[in-house]
Amino acid sequence: MSHLTQEQLDILQQKLMDQKVELERRMIYNDQHGLGESERDSTGELSHIDNHPGDLATELYEREKDLALQDRVDLELQRVIFSLEAIHHGRYGVCLTCGQPIPYERLEALPDTQYCVKDTPRENLSYNRPIEEEVLAPAFGKSSMDEHEYSAFDGEDAWQIVESWGTSNTPAMAEGNDIDSYNEMDIENGDDHGGFVEVYENFVATNIDGSEVFIVRSPQYVDYLNRGEGNYLLDPNGDPDDESFS
Repeated sequence: MSHLTQEQLDILQQKLMDQKVELERRMIYNDQHGLGESERDSTGELSHIDNHPGDLATELYEREKDLALQDRVDLELQRVIFSLEAIHHGRYGVCLTCGQPIPYERLEALPDTQYCVKDTPRENLSYNRPIEEEVLAPAFGKSSMDEHEYSAFDGEDAWQIVESWGTSNTPAMAEGNDIDSYNEMDIENGDDHGGFVEVYENFVATNIDGSEVFIVRSPQYVDYLNRGEGNYLLDPNGDPDDESFS
């Protein structure tokens, strides 16, 4: 015997009938969320070859959303039909898991529910990471985050090179208060040495077996000397009268 009175059953049945009509209306008049329309019809083009990948991604996202909405409506409709059949057979309002009566207050709020609060299926989010991440690593082996100590060329160094060509920042957004020109704007971590630890590592080199040491007379080498951090005598082939050292 049902724990619900006939009046309560009539109220719940009417709610389910109204919900069923609304869901069926949505199934019919929403054009199946556009699922009957092909991508070619929606874009007006015969081929996607010349389309920007972002446009195709948007189209794919909308189609996936349509499928999700369609599945949601279909699932709700199935629950409503199941509840109406349960009322007809006199088994409505009983939890499918524990077999205990579902309180009327819960049924009034969710007429199509089939479980009590305790046994309602929970969606547990998985925090398991793909097994491939144990052997795969980001490009350069590191990320571009500043807190990582990494002397090789990494994502941060790549950004500094790109940033040297200009960004959308203006002098007004610069950290210094006396900057009034784009040419005076600093590059993020501009003093960071990309790919080496000490400055001299950028121009001191050896041959393949390490038997000879020589100097690569690069702009970094000249700048190193001009700052007074080195001496031209470091270079056995250097000429102190060379104007590049002035």
